[in-house]
Amino acid sequence: MKNVTNSLSIVATPIGNLEDISYRAVSVLKNCDIIICENPKHSLKLLNKLGIKKKLFALHDYNEQKIIRQIEGLLRNKNCALISDAGSPLISDPGYNLIQYCIKNKIKLTSIPGPSSIIPSLQLSGLPLSTFTFFGFVPKSKNKILELGKNLSQEKKTSVLFVSSHKLEIFIEILESF
Repeated sequence: MKNVTNSLSIVATPIGNLEDISYRAVSVLKNCDIIICENPKHSLKLLNKLGIKKKLFALHDYNEQKIIRQIEGLLRNKNCALISDAGSPLISDPGYNLIQYCIKNKIKLTSIPGPSSIIPSLQLSGLPLSTFTFFGFVPKSKNKILELGKNLSQEKKTSVLFVSSHKLEIFIEILESF
């Protein structure tokens, strides 16, 4: 008989190469009862490669409270896993409210480390790594990007940001203006 507990494992998933997943992450995903993910279609690529079939719940910033209400019984009585489309969940991804819910309701949390785009980027940058600041995604509006650029021009630590390909050119132009 399966041991039933209330836990949520935050599981890092591969970034680009599906083979960049730890044995521990695979074990957790195989042994959990449900998987909470950003995009089930995307997550199925990894899960199918691993031969894992689980009930998936899509979690986004706009539906997080609704999903928490929908699965709160499962969170209290089952082993659950949270994954993002790529990398470590919660790093510029949804899940903050879910984690707060688990803390408030004494649901055990575990982090299963794995791929992160931030650390390899820092390692390859040649910049000082003893301290750095992570700013998340570059904002959508040009005015907010200008404000961010101004703040970055004053920053003394190495800075890490996520920039989508369609914003990269304008972002570089703004940074060069400081």
